[in-house]
Amino acid sequence: MTRSVPPPPRQGGARTVRVPEDRGGQRLDNFLLGQLKGAPRSLVYKLVRSGQVRVNGGRAKAERRLEDGDEVRIPPVRLEEQGAPGRPAKGLLQAIEAAIVFEDARLLALNKPSGIASHGGSGIGFGAIETLRALRPDEPFELVHRLDRDTSGLLVIAKKRSALTTLQALMREEGGITKRYLALLVGRMPDGVMSVDAPLHVGLRQGGERHVQVNAAGKPSLSHFQVLERRGGHSWCEIRIATGRTHQIRVHAQHIGHPVAGDDKYGDPEVNRRLRDQIGLRRLALHAASMQFALEDGRAPYVLHAPLAPELGEALDRLT
Repeated sequence: MTRSVPPPPRQGGARTVRVPEDRGGQRLDNFLLGQLKGAPRSLVYKLVRSGQVRVNGGRAKAERRLEDGDEVRIPPVRLEEQGAPGRPAKGLLQAIEAAIVFEDARLLALNKPSGIASHGGSGIGFGAIETLRALRPDEPFELVHRLDRDTSGLLVIAKKRSALTTLQALMREEGGITKRYLALLVGRMPDGVMSVDAPLHVGLRQGGERHVQVNAAGKPSLSHFQVLERRGGHSWCEIRIATGRTHQIRVHAQHIGHPVAGDDKYGDPEVNRRLRDQIGLRRLALHAASMQFALEDGRAPYVLHAPLAPELGEALDRLT
């Protein structure tokens, strides 16, 4: 019995990639973003949902964790035909390059400007991570965590798979990573530390917009607020979070009646308008100021800082 031999794949056709050892445990969507340089996240999700991406011959979800040796079928993708821009704008490239505040062999840290998303998707072609990959296409950058688009401050990116997996594990441990934020909260917060232990549920509004609210059906969420000083009848606060839920600080601040100034989603529209007119506050007054953790089983301590964004500092200086 003769057996037909399949023809070799056409140039530009689908390809199969074996997951290397150092990528074991990585999510499928993040693995694809590393393979399809310049592809927006929305396109990657579309390829996965449509079944064009296969893992070991079968369909898979975007959040699937890959294992060492898995075979991933990657379909041919022509970014130009998909209408995706090939490279971030020059101004965005310059902004991200100037935002680097720390780098070593394991990690890179950005002082992300307000208005730049952590990653692309939902109509955003390029976020901070895609722009960084465009600046240095030969380096395997991976987001360790995310910041809201309108929040400025420290965004940590792994350069080694070992650093990524260690940091993700530390984030799941209580006290594994200490995060410190600064925010201007509307009104006079009480003195001392106010701890907000309120579960958060992520829902979708019409049009697919995410909206988070305190809800008993949500995930446990804990934030600690402390007033540093009073400014113009409002409260400049330090916030430490024990969990990292979507919009956590913003929703917890709203929940206690002191929303973050400049918050168009969860804030007070009248106060936001007044602060915009009086002190020129045209952004969310929330900044990720520092992170503290240790790698290599505690032998490599890190204390990373991101200076306050100039436009936020200047607005605060006008608030007396």
